[in-house]
Amino acid sequence: MKCPVKILLLCTLCLLFQIVQAQNLPGPAERASRKAYESATKYLQQKDYQQAITELRETVQHNPGFIKAHQQLADCLRMTGAYEEAGKSYRAVLNLNPSYSPLTIYGLAISDFYCGLYESALPAFKKYAESTSLSASSRALVEKHIQDCIFSIQAVQHPVAFVPSNLGKGINTSDQEYFPVVTADNRRLIFTRRTEKNEDLYESERESASWAASAELSKSINTPGYNEGAQSISPDGMYLFYSGCNKPDGHGSCDIYISRRTGNTWSAPYNPGAPLNTGAWESQPAISANGKRLYFVSDRKGGYGANDIWYADLQPDGRWSEPLNAGPNINTAYDEHSPFIYPDNKTLYFSSNGWPGLGKQDLFMSRLLEDGSWQKPQNLGYPVNTSEEQSGLMVSTDGHTAYYASDRPDGYGGMDIYSFKLSAEHRPGLVTVIQSVVQDAETGKKLDGKISLEAFGSGQLLYEQDPDAGPDLLAVVPGRGRYTMRVLKEGYMPYSENINGAETAAAVLLKKPVSLRKVQAKEQGVLNNIFFDTDQYTLLPESKTELQFLIHFLEKNPGVRIEIGGHTDNAGTDEWNLTLSDKRAREVYKYLISNGVSRVRLSYKGYGRSIPIAANDSEQGKQANRRTSFTIQP
Repeated sequence: MKCPVKILLLCTLCLLFQIVQAQNLPGPAERASRKAYESATKYLQQKDYQQAITELRETVQHNPGFIKAHQQLADCLRMTGAYEEAGKSYRAVLNLNPSYSPLTIYGLAISDFYCGLYESALPAFKKYAESTSLSASSRALVEKHIQDCIFSIQAVQHPVAFVPSNLGKGINTSDQEYFPVVTADNRRLIFTRRTEKNEDLYESERESASWAASAELSKSINTPGYNEGAQSISPDGMYLFYSGCNKPDGHGSCDIYISRRTGNTWSAPYNPGAPLNTGAWESQPAISANGKRLYFVSDRKGGYGANDIWYADLQPDGRWSEPLNAGPNINTAYDEHSPFIYPDNKTLYFSSNGWPGLGKQDLFMSRLLEDGSWQKPQNLGYPVNTSEEQSGLMVSTDGHTAYYASDRPDGYGGMDIYSFKLSAEHRPGLVTVIQSVVQDAETGKKLDGKISLEAFGSGQLLYEQDPDAGPDLLAVVPGRGRYTMRVLKEGYMPYSENINGAETAAAVLLKKPVSLRKVQAKEQGVLNNIFFDTDQYTLLPESKTELQFLIHFLEKNPGVRIEIGGHTDNAGTDEWNLTLSDKRAREVYKYLISNGVSRVRLSYKGYGRSIPIAANDSEQGKQANRRTSFTIQP
């Protein structure tokens, strides 16, 4: 993966090959200064800036008036990230000659900015902007930094609530840890760790209030010779999307790879190829909750800057669509990184050094509008963002807890992973997590089956789990509304249940197991979503999805014959209820025939109020009794 922070090499190290001229120094001091400067010049030619810094420090120690050495020392310190020391050296140059070079002013401005000294950086940037020899790109960069300083001064004066918590020694080490992702149940954490020059994936499971000691994710994914990291995991923890670099099957410097979990093992990763991966750099994937859209970062042609955020949609044939750029309300002429799309499918978090910010990389959020465009992003504010680098933010399904990586002084070394509570204005929309397991009603044995979640009434498909994904369901759907869960497995009665997520303030609905009964004579099922107007027998449109589900069941079980039964509550006369229930059962019968089900497999009958399944002394009981059933025939 590319390093998300690019050191700006805008200042030319002037006169690298000039040897200090005599400045009336005492003989030994002059010789020591000359010798150190000669050594510094050699190291600069080799781009060994650390050694050059050592020699330049000795040069100015022996010759404090050597202004060129002070300038070179300041430039080297800035290029190696020692901004506080660089600022001191730039000030030494200005003390010797306030008009020495415009690049001194720029170097001081950048150094102060990356030290968080925004009020002193701002006038320095403004002064540098007055230079008449600036190129168009340099002027644009300086104007950007001026806006950065103006924003940062305001942000520091109006801080947001922020209490970061280090995830502890089970996760963080003296190495670099970053790109955290957590499954929908908030029980499993996967992250990237860099040891020396190699990146690999690690995982940990939550133990009560803390995280267990992390372990390498998988030998089938991690390799000793290549980098793997910058990953995203599907909410159910079954699919892993990650970045692999310089691999033999790669298309560019880094590609996106996919692996699937079976039990406790991960499959050999595969490269999905074009158009997702190209000869350019593709990295930092982020999969949507329903698995249908993948966001990622690339420097491919057609973008707004060096690194942009793109997205591609999964097609019915399993291929990815031609990627599209996320647009000018997300991407800038500079760099955007580490996208994370929240399961509401409307809130995008990412990092950028192009939008007004406080330092190297800031964290931002943007919301998707009704017309499909993105809002201008919001900076998450100070002190979430600082003059240091912040990246790789993700938000758990509770909508409050965020995880990110930062190089903070209270860490274990390098980048560490932290959690914190998001301020209210930066929280995403509500989501509902539905968790269950499918099992045999008699034996309790776990069963695989096709599981789907739909929006109640409209039938809009929100989530679908293939049978080979296993018996466990862990899905996230947007909002807190009403949903219909359906399970279909050959040889078993079809299952449907309505779930009301609006009735709970909790994000996670822990459901009882879904128990499937085997298909056998006289076994009865209830069609929970068959709707009629009061005292009417014409099927309402929202009944169609339930009936299509029943048709799928009959297709999966071609030897099954069923009787459609109509039932009512105890309101009205026996004769009226019997007639109404018979007409309603006949409407269902007619719909099934019109959709290809053979007449010989169907019959219908109205039972009126004669077979209640609940007491008729409450509206809830009456509603249960007003039902359409189907019974397996011998």
